[in-house]
Amino acid sequence: MNQHDPIDLNQFRPPRMNPRTIRMVVVGLLVLILVFTSFVTIGPEEVGVVLRFGKFVRTINPGLNFKLPFGIETVYKVPVERQLKLEFGFRTEEAGVRTRYSQKAFLEESLMLTGDLNAAEVEWIVQFRIKDPYKFLFRVRNPIQTFRDMNEAVMREVVGDRTVNEVLTIGRQEIADVVAQKLQKLADQYETGIKVDQVVLQDVTPPDPVKPAFNEVNEAQQEKEKLINQAWAEYNRVIPKARGEAQRKIEEARGYALERVNRARGEAARFTALYNEYLKAREVTRQRIYLETMEEVLSNVGRKLITDEKATGILPLFQLDKSKKPGGGQ
Repeated sequence: MNQHDPIDLNQFRPPRMNPRTIRMVVVGLLVLILVFTSFVTIGPEEVGVVLRFGKFVRTINPGLNFKLPFGIETVYKVPVERQLKLEFGFRTEEAGVRTRYSQKAFLEESLMLTGDLNAAEVEWIVQFRIKDPYKFLFRVRNPIQTFRDMNEAVMREVVGDRTVNEVLTIGRQEIADVVAQKLQKLADQYETGIKVDQVVLQDVTPPDPVKPAFNEVNEAQQEKEKLINQAWAEYNRVIPKARGEAQRKIEEARGYALERVNRARGEAARFTALYNEYLKAREVTRQRIYLETMEEVLSNVGRKLITDEKATGILPLFQLDKSKKPGGGQ
């Protein structure tokens, strides 16, 4: 081909298509669009909310469902059977066997003031479900953010009514239960369509700047409890023993008193019986008592000499022996 020959521009033009072919392609595209926009698949944990030109018309169940094509009807999928959760004061970046949490501090959510004017960092989780998809989508604008704001407001209200010790120790479960009840009541009042399943307090700690002072207070309280327990232990060891000893003394005194009373009564009865016998034979009884008494007295005396008061010159017969002691039996 000579460089001076004219160039045929028709060779660069696309080939002309048959109008019938074009119509078939257009019809095919319309059919594909019709098919793809007429059916929607709803997952097993979801419910489809159908809008026709922006107006709610019905809900559809899980599975393959028909809807009007070409954008006439729009379907929003709402996970009504799935348990959802919101985290406050922390964020989970990767869940698994070893969960990884965000290193960022969310103090605007977790830092709260307690009823005794102390500060505490409260981290918690709210588990919830969507029980009414219509209310969830159309009664409240941005329902998830609204629900987050509700959580913070209710938690601050409940924590603000309690002391820091209750928040950190014994009152955690009570706080979670009260927050769940108040949160459900508020969600129903705002018609969010949300059902609260559970509120769980994850971690409640004092703020970092006051942790050393708080730890010292805790150690002092633990030392106080330790000393109180030791005092009670000593009390329980000594007091029952003293009470037992006192009861023993009382019982001994009662026994001694009973013995003395019985002995006195016996002596009195003996004296009464002896007196009655004396009245029956006074002379004989007097003589018997005299002899018995003399026998008892004289048995404790040593050598005894009985002489006539008129006798004289009997001293050599006595054989007095000064080395003999009284009661020698001679």
